[in-house]
Parts: sequence; C-alpha cells; structure tokens
Amino acid sequence: MTTPLKSGVWGVLATPFSGSAHDVCEPSLEREVKLFADAGVAGLTVLGVFGEASSLTASEQQDVVDTVCAIKGDLPVVIGVPGRATHTVIEQIDNITAVARDLAGVMVQVNTADPVALHRHLSGVHGAVGVPLVVQDYPLVSGVRINQGDLARVVADLGDAVSGVKSEAPPTPSAIATLTKVVDVPVFGGLGGVGLLDELAAGSAGAMTGFSFPEALVATVRAFATEGLDRAREIYAPWLPLVNFEAQAGISLAVRKELLRARGLFIESDVRAPAASFPDNLSPLVDAHLKAAEAQLRDLIAVP
Repeated sequence: MTTPLKSGVWGVLATPFSGSAHDVCEPSLEREVKLFADAGVAGLTVLGVFGEASSLTASEQQDVVDTVCAIKGDLPVVIGVPGRATHTVIEQIDNITAVARDLAGVMVQVNTADPVALHRHLSGVHGAVGVPLVVQDYPLVSGVRINQGDLARVVADLGDAVSGVKSEAPPTPSAIATLTKVVDVPVFGGLGGVGLLDELAAGSAGAMTGFSFPEALVATVRAFATEGLDRAREIYAPWLPLVNFEAQAGISLAVRKELLRARGLFIESDVRAPAASFPDNLSPLVDAHLKAAEAQLRDLIAVP
C-alpha cells in the first residue's frame, strides 16, 4: 500500500551554485535543508522546477539527492523529474533511485491534456519503477492545460500508484476544490504560496513550495489546521508583500535565491540559463524586505 504524503508544508529546495562554472554548492544546500527542517516542514521536495533540475546533468542530480538524503534526518523526500516522455521519466527515476531509497514519491508532470494518454503514461511509469507518484499539474512550465475533472478521474483510477497531487493550474483554489472532491490522496498548492490561504480553504493539505522564509508557511498551515482560516490569515497577512516580491514573473527563482543568499544560507545566488538572473537594481528592495521579514520572524517566534 502506498502511504499518502503527510499534510503540511513540503519545502521545495532551490539548487545553489557557486563559481564561474556554476557548480552545485553542497555547503549552501546543506544549510538550506537545515532551514526547512528547523522550520518544521512535513517533508522536502528535491529537483523540482525551482530546483533547476532540467539544467543539471544526471550526475549532478544524483549529487544533489545524495547530499540531501545524507542530512535530512527523518524527513520524507519527494524527488522531481523534469522529463515528459514516458521512457525519459523512467530513466530519470532509475538514475535517482540509484542513490535514494524509500522515497515518499517521485514528482511527475502532467504531460498531456488527453486523460487516456495521461493514464497510460503515469501507469507505465509506476509499473516500471514501482515508486509512488506525485502528480504535478503545472501548465506554466509544461504548457499542458488539462480539464481538472479529467485529472481527478485519472488520479482516482490510478489508486495506490499516487501518493499526492501538486496543483498549480490557476485558478488554483478552484482546481484544488475540484480535485479534493474526487481523489483520496492529499492535494497541495504551490506557486510560492501566493494563493495559500484560499487553497487551504478550498481543501488543500498544505503547500509544496519554496519560500525564503518557510517558517511563515509552516506557521500559517498549522494555524489553519488548529484554529481556522481567520487565524491563518492573521499570521500570513504580514508576509504577503514578500511572497508577492518573490513571485515576480520571469525572475522569481533568482529573487528567491538572492533572498536565501541575503539570509546567509547561500554563498551565491546565481541561476543557470535559461533562467533569468537577479536584477541588481532590485537590491535595495531585497534589503527592505529582508529587514521587515526578520522583524516579522521575531514576532512569529514570540507567539506562544
């Protein structure tokens, strides 16, 4: 039996680089894992879209996974694969499972709007690798827009092959509401937490996303589970300017990496092409947002 993913926040790790060759920076990655672990996340997601998996070699992907798994402690891990074609996805999963066992899931993107073809793809992948699947619906990256009712039926039909769904098809609250009425596995929002409050209200199990201050995401999701939407809104509202700043179209990854560098976690904030680099003229805004966020974090920690 496949174990469904735990509810809560699953931290999506950015992959840090250093030097002119943009080598994977393992010390920075280790500090990032510790940040998410200390924040109280339910698990980690490695090599997601914001992990720049598609720009890493197979050997680099293995190195990232090996580094994370060596220090993650008891945290469960989901590994993303960037491939679309069935045979490519299977090969990428085989490459990852060579260095990582007992995964909570491998994240596979929706690669077609045809529900019959999607079912064939996902069942083929699962049959070949035997690892639980996390189905990611991310039209902005995949270019695929599937009817949410069709996606829900595919996931439901796959049964134990799926351990969770990551829903990032705007409007995400509506998509999540449609999925959660049909599927038996947890559905998570993403997109940097921009729609977190509405997604929780629509039935999400939490968020599977990155953010430079994951402490805020964790506190919000926990507040929703124990005290309801009003309390969650109260906690999250002061963080929304930073969430919005980090979610800027075209440069969101670079902004997040720069904020992680400014927090002292990454040595450098470089991204690999074709991702856009951080605009230097936004540096004063980073400083302002960081100052405000650090004050908010102190307030958050002080709340009993």
